[in-house]
Amino acid sequence: MAKKKTASERKRAPNGQGTPSKQPDERYRLDVSLGRDPATGKLIRKTVRGDTESECIAKAQKLRVEFNESGVYVEPSKLTVGQWLDVWSGEYLGGVKPDTILRYEKNIRLYLKPNIGSVKLLALSTHMIQAVYNKLQRNGLSAKSIRNLHGTLHSAIEKAVILGYIQRNPAKGCTLPRVVKREMQVIQGDDVNRFLEAVKGHQYESVYLTDMFTGLRQAELLGLTWDCVDLDNGIITIKQQIKKECKQGGTYYFASLKTDKTRTLTASLYVQKLLRQQRARQKEWQLRAGSAWDNSMNLVFTNELGRYLIGTVIYKNLKVIVKGLGLDGIRFHDLRHTFALISLQNGDDIKTLQQNMGHTNISTTLDIYGHVSEKMKKDSADRMDAYIETLFR
Repeated sequence: MAKKKTASERKRAPNGQGTPSKQPDERYRLDVSLGRDPATGKLIRKTVRGDTESECIAKAQKLRVEFNESGVYVEPSKLTVGQWLDVWSGEYLGGVKPDTILRYEKNIRLYLKPNIGSVKLLALSTHMIQAVYNKLQRNGLSAKSIRNLHGTLHSAIEKAVILGYIQRNPAKGCTLPRVVKREMQVIQGDDVNRFLEAVKGHQYESVYLTDMFTGLRQAELLGLTWDCVDLDNGIITIKQQIKKECKQGGTYYFASLKTDKTRTLTASLYVQKLLRQQRARQKEWQLRAGSAWDNSMNLVFTNELGRYLIGTVIYKNLKVIVKGLGLDGIRFHDLRHTFALISLQNGDDIKTLQQNMGHTNISTTLDIYGHVSEKMKKDSADRMDAYIETLFR
């Protein structure tokens, strides 16, 4: 008869979780305490079994890890999509940009939970997901929004796959609607002079013209601060953008750039003049406003009290101006496209344009403006032909 192990010889689970006990069937059993249910206050206990003491202890450790990661233990077989989305959005988005998190949460709240939140995670199928996308598209949700929604769900389910809650990601097999690119609009030819005349004296004249001759994104321009403007050397540093929290009563804050990469551009003398005028204008406003002046964000473009400008207001005012010129299709972002076209027409190469526009890859610049560059090459070839003809007359 084998000698019975002493208490010191028997293996013990860590963290005071007890010792596996041998059962009549020669297997081992261990009761694991996982804390208390926050809803009921009752103690949560689970039982694990294994062929050996070590296996039993390993299963107990895995169970506690799963519980600690989510804060609430739910058996994988009972976990719903909605429950998993709550766990994922609450625990696994460290390092993700705040705006991205807010977009994920909005997609979960408005589209995913109402449609598939009650479905068991293990029962979720590609067909179920596809049916949701198709319904939302029929109800008017744009192709781009559906693709963003898919990105949220795919990321969440992929993490569940990694953690072993589900064997495969059913979101991978979905067919997504094609996003039709909006044709690029620019102000060109005589319309440039007409636009300059139309904005003369407008309260946002300096905003529109600075953007048209620097190509900054709207959030970059409205988030530009005076410490990033070197008027002595004509250098503008773009290191941030201004954003508003995507919730009711949300405040404005500085966020990292779209590409997370700071860049500099050399401003034309005309832009330097615009910025000097803006600085002088702000000083006049500050004197007039007295104690009501508050430009604590050190913004270049503000209202008469030093506060940030609201992007939608800037946009709506621009739409009134361009409509009066018969250029209804022009948006604020098209001022950026106009800058790019003017740059290429004046001899800038694609690499320089890429750096000024803040594109991470030159392929992005070529994709957007490559056709403009090709036309200019053709024009250059035509000019060369015209010159050669003069040589042989």
